[in-house]
Amino acid sequence: MKKIMAYIEKDPDTGLYVGTVPGIIGAHTQGETLEELIKNLKEVLELCIEEEHLEDDLPEFVGIQEIEV
Repeated sequence: MKKIMAYIEKDPDTGLYVGTVPGIIGAHTQGETLEELIKNLKEVLELCIEEEHLEDDLPEFVGIQEIEV
């Protein structure tokens, strides 16, 4: 089992947690709680990895950088 980094935000309009995995097309979902979001992300990731045959070609997490604009 591999660990994959996800980007998680809370939508201010809906109050939902939104998760995205950069580098994996289609790997995004939402949930009313963090627990629900994590469960949903696991399901989506399993499907994306299986459909795209990414088992050995997952994106490498480098870090997060704050950019001032």
